[in-house]
Amino acid sequence: MRRLLSRPERPAHTAGDLMSDWPVSPPALATDRSEVRVAVQRFLLTGLLVLLVAAVPATWWIRAVAEEHAVEHVLRVTQRLADYAVAPLITDELLEGDAAATAQLDVRLQPWLDDGTIHRIKIWDEDGTIVYADEHELIGQNYGPPSWDDDLVARGEGIATVEHQQGAENAHESSAGRLVEVYVGFVPVAGEQLVFEAYYDDAIVRDEQRSVLMGMAPALLLTLVLFQLAQLAPAVGLARRIQDHRAARARLLQHAVDAAELERVRVARDLHDDVIQDLAGLSYALEAQEMHAGPEQRGVLGRTRSILQGSLRTLRGITTALYSPDLLTLGLPKAMSNLAEPLAQRGVDTSVQIDPAVFLTPDQEGMFLKVAREAIANISKHAHASTVTLHLGVEHGATVLTVSDDGTGFDDSGSSPEGHLGLRIMRDIADAAGAELSIRSRPGAGTTVVTTLPHDAVTVRL
Repeated sequence: MRRLLSRPERPAHTAGDLMSDWPVSPPALATDRSEVRVAVQRFLLTGLLVLLVAAVPATWWIRAVAEEHAVEHVLRVTQRLADYAVAPLITDELLEGDAAATAQLDVRLQPWLDDGTIHRIKIWDEDGTIVYADEHELIGQNYGPPSWDDDLVARGEGIATVEHQQGAENAHESSAGRLVEVYVGFVPVAGEQLVFEAYYDDAIVRDEQRSVLMGMAPALLLTLVLFQLAQLAPAVGLARRIQDHRAARARLLQHAVDAAELERVRVARDLHDDVIQDLAGLSYALEAQEMHAGPEQRGVLGRTRSILQGSLRTLRGITTALYSPDLLTLGLPKAMSNLAEPLAQRGVDTSVQIDPAVFLTPDQEGMFLKVAREAIANISKHAHASTVTLHLGVEHGATVLTVSDDGTGFDDSGSSPEGHLGLRIMRDIADAAGAELSIRSRPGAGTTVVTTLPHDAVTVRL
């Protein structure tokens, strides 16, 4: 039984509607420009993302280099301070805690403490005892083994760290936040090897980082931006070339479909005008001969005429399948219904459903009709189905044609099965119209052909 749920019919299309030339139209040009614009926008956004991704580690690297540079500068300054300003004032009296010697060193170091360059100053001996500090209460305190490297004095190299001071000897510095702690070794006039420790505010490092960053960042960013802009022109050209190739491919597919359609029409016309007419005339001649023949000849002529008439019906069916004028005269719903009529006559349970919300251009209707015709032809030849469903509707803004059957099916994981040229034809027709065609099938589980036409597709003439 065939069930038909059709939408309200619209006026039938004329042959001129379906066969009129459709050159590259303004909507197609707008679509081309839109696709190129979208491709360029994606390229720019990707470039911006890469720029940000590259800028973050570059910024951290610049900060690390600036911090290293600032620490080295502080080390040099501290070493000169210890060698030239402090060492001459380290006397035996100072080491013994003499107040006058301590006051003299206070006067020498006070300018660095007053201008905020140095936050705290300590001088240690090799045993870890503080022999001088600007906080006098620390003088004479011993905090055990020194925290610096044992070979600091021997190597003559300073040590600098940038951190919060939380040690036992840092009671006066623990609330000052991050400080640059510097140790340098020096040998005073008294001859005992000592270690000079100074604490600097970390602003000296931050200022250096800011200075280096501001000096390098513009050049780095400008280089990355120029590199991005240098790639923009080739990217636009590449997008346009890809679009041109796609347009050329669409034109080739259109020409192939047009050529196939013209060939269908030519073959159908030749069959109808020549072969079918000749065979029909032969059938009439056999009928006339049968009427005047004897009993024995009449039986032979009758069987021959029956075979001939069966062949004529088959040829007429082939002619109709090759070129059906149903869409031109009846509209899409009845044209779809007529496609399924031969299956219904063979006892196949067919269902044709067309959503009333479907509205298509003549070319789009032609595309869906051709895909349905090939799908029905494949089912008729290969599927051995008992149920066939054809549904045309709207899903998520796209127009979707689904043709399914419960026939023998095939393995869809490979290429088209042998003899199923119709599957390739359907793909070419859909591709030329800007639609997507998918085929799902399993041996013994039937076949489903789904053709999806996006709402913004610009369909070429089919």
